[in-house]
Amino acid sequence: MSTRILIANRGEIAVRVIRAVKELGLSPVAVYSDADRDARHVELADAAVWIGPAPAARSYLDADAILRAAAQTGAIAIHPGYGFLAENADFASMCEARGIAFVGPTPETIRLAGNKLNARRAMADVGIPVIPGSNEPVLALGAARAVCAAIGYPVMLKAAAGGGGRGMRSVATEAELDALFAIAQAEARAGFGDPTLYIEKLIEHARHVEVQVVGDGHGGGVHLGERNCSLQRRHQKILEESPSPWLPRDVADRLHRAALAGVRALAYRGAGTFEFLLDEECRFYFMEINARIQVEHPVTEAVTGIDLVKVQLLGALERRLTITQDQVTVNGHAIECRINAEDPEQDFMPQPGTIERLRLPGGFGVRIDTHIFQGYTVPIYYDSLLAKVVTHHGTREGAIATMRRALDELEIAPIATTTRFLRGVMDHDLFRSGRYTLDLGRALIPETEDV
Repeated sequence: MSTRILIANRGEIAVRVIRAVKELGLSPVAVYSDADRDARHVELADAAVWIGPAPAARSYLDADAILRAAAQTGAIAIHPGYGFLAENADFASMCEARGIAFVGPTPETIRLAGNKLNARRAMADVGIPVIPGSNEPVLALGAARAVCAAIGYPVMLKAAAGGGGRGMRSVATEAELDALFAIAQAEARAGFGDPTLYIEKLIEHARHVEVQVVGDGHGGGVHLGERNCSLQRRHQKILEESPSPWLPRDVADRLHRAALAGVRALAYRGAGTFEFLLDEECRFYFMEINARIQVEHPVTEAVTGIDLVKVQLLGALERRLTITQDQVTVNGHAIECRINAEDPEQDFMPQPGTIERLRLPGGFGVRIDTHIFQGYTVPIYYDSLLAKVVTHHGTREGAIATMRRALDELEIAPIATTTRFLRGVMDHDLFRSGRYTLDLGRALIPETEDV
């Protein structure tokens, strides 16, 4: 019987999955575009298949090409990583129709989670608090005005089919609504092929906290604690930590129970994340479901000692949950910094180019997830993530100290990266206090304010 697992992705997540596949005694198969012929994930895999030209739409987003590669190599499962086809319900259905295990939730769950409005309704139906807002699609400015008048300003316009911050606009007044509604619709249409918006009350001075879950597909599941993801720019995370600082344990327990209620309601299968906003009084509100492995999963792995990718793979192949709640304990504190090929001094403009000098940090309590090497050329076609620096220590203060040292050691030159910016965050009083909210990102990066 074949033991081949195809990884339908690239970059650091492809390398991460390849390593887990090998440690399970299975055989990883890589796919690659023209831009990635010499990539690290191609080098590490047991086999590699070319799937098309450099643009993602003609390679990593080409479901037919990936399925042909799976058939060609006899793959018994496909791990989609994150991004690209990871949350594509049609692709998951195509895998299952061909007898290939899709390492992720069912197509039905992916479809529901992918529509933020439908996910919001589903969670409200099982008693999970949701942010006050519209319960129906908002397609016209007149309807948007009525919703905003009912819930009061400020509000957030959000793309129903959205993610990654696209199609999101904060609105403080009716005049701003009139100016921004069409812009948000256009962003939603361009980004997701669907202009449908919904509206939520803007929770001011909020924290973004998410709960990692793994479900068995039959209503059972476990949580692996929570992560704080409140340091963001343009609604995109740049730093995560676990457990969440300054979160009362009784509130954390209620968050965990709410996420597991969602797992039961959806009969959720595989790894996923239930995301919440917390207001100044620590009242929490459901925001969305990420039906895939998250970029920030290493911080949860660091504090629990559980390999989430192996749990995913075993669950998909054996169709059973391989961990129980009593096996999950949180030890110490972990922080992840995302190192992107972006220049903070030029509004975080992407920085493609060749890495001529590379020095990666190491030492006790440091983990590096990366695909780069000296001489690697950062392509223009894909996400700018180069590496994730993760530190783990018995205390949050110790994890911060280790991160400061690790970022000081890290050198990626001559291209500009976010390393120095994140190093500055480590010394920021509000971050060090643990009491920071989404406002910290807006203060450090004024350009994140909507215009």
